Amino acid sequence: MVAAQALSRAAGAPLVPGNGLRLLLDATENYPAWLEAIEGATRSVAIESYILSEDEVGNRFADTMIAAAKRGVRVRLLQDWLGARGEASRRFWTRLRQGDVDVRWFNPFRFDAPLAWLRRNHRKSLVIDHRIGFVTGLCIAARWAGDPARGIPVWRDTGVRVEGPAVADLVNAFARTWAEAGPESEPEVVLRREDIPAAGEVSMRVIATEPATTGTYRLDALVAALARRTLWLTDAYFVGLPSYVQALRAAALDGVDVRLLIPGTSDLGFVKRLGASGFRPLLEAGVRVFEWNGSMLHAKTAVADGRWARVGSTNLNVASWMGNWELDVAVEDEKFASEMERTYEEDLSNSTELVLGLARRRERRPRFVSAAGSRAREASAVGTAGAIRVGATLSAALGGQRVVRPAEGGVLVLGGFALVAFAVLAILVPWILAVPVAIAAVWLGVTLIVNGVRLRRARRPVGGTPSGPVESR
Repeated sequence: MVAAQALSRAAGAPLVPGNGLRLLLDATENYPAWLEAIEGATRSVAIESYILSEDEVGNRFADTMIAAAKRGVRVRLLQDWLGARGEASRRFWTRLRQGDVDVRWFNPFRFDAPLAWLRRNHRKSLVIDHRIGFVTGLCIAARWAGDPARGIPVWRDTGVRVEGPAVADLVNAFARTWAEAGPESEPEVVLRREDIPAAGEVSMRVIATEPATTGTYRLDALVAALARRTLWLTDAYFVGLPSYVQALRAAALDGVDVRLLIPGTSDLGFVKRLGASGFRPLLEAGVRVFEWNGSMLHAKTAVADGRWARVGSTNLNVASWMGNWELDVAVEDEKFASEMERTYEEDLSNSTELVLGLARRRERRPRFVSAAGSRAREASAVGTAGAIRVGATLSAALGGQRVVRPAEGGVLVLGGFALVAFAVLAILVPWILAVPVAIAAVWLGVTLIVNGVRLRRARRPVGGTPSGPVESR
């Protein structure tokens, strides 16, 4: 009872019973299920997307959405502004709008909020007719589907299909982010769990995190503390916070079988290197780390003790845990957890374990498709994680707050060279540094003045009644 209450409080989400749940692997299972659901929609389609590409896969989804809208279904697409950069032409989005699809951009760049663009809507979800929901790690692009003709396998990714009362939480989560992206043209109905009949026996939580809420982080850390037998993790962009790394170490030292599966070949090499710099403390504590030998591993999953599992969009790094809008389901069901464990073991059969003190055999890995600009776009989503990791290492080395481990030596060397180079530039050509700093200072200063004036005006009484607080957005 205490553990159940702690999980609910940590996640900020109640346990909802009575759901039907189906595990969907890779684009080969996810995409057909999504398209079938959209084709069968009779009332509404709501999609949250981080990447939607103008390619064979993206165009098929666009055609399916337009066909649904033409037959009278309300189709809404919430597309992350940064995730769309370089993925599709203006003509593609115009075609969707002309096809009666309601498209909104989430958090576009604004001059008066120069750093706000770092917060992204990284959720990937579909909700059909307030009846069927999908929560997933997949984006909508051909590279997830691979290219068999060229010998390029599908990206390894995971999603779930949900029916039952928990769909109400998915509907309301979408409504909140939809409202963040613009004024509502129609009144949004808040759906109650009681409005949806039971569709199975699975109990689950829908964790819809927003910046600074840290629900998934608190849940992940708590599960690491509560796990008694096993804790098996899969993550695409692992850059563990020191507190989470310590939680995994403590579990392993206490006899828990802790495993971490990561990409062998990543579309973000520098993030992989940052994550790898923290593997030695994990390995020394008995955590087993594996690298996937196939194409890109993009899944974000966890399974513990054969009864708890998590699937969704949240990576194990600070950008996902604290900076983005993310969406996951945490499932408490032995049958589903057993299926997740079987899938995990199958994944390990195509993986190579990292072992301390031994040179890992280099294998020829399949290539994966990467769209132009995807590195910079995804990097923005995890760059904060890397910055915090580097900052923590440098701070430890200079301030002595903790022992700096040998694996972190490379970070210290790079940091030292960067500071020396900065000093040389400041001495020899100071204007190279002074000009961008001055421009940034003017930009930030003007932004603060404008927002401050708006707030002061908002404080003035209107008609004798003081106005309420105004959020600076």
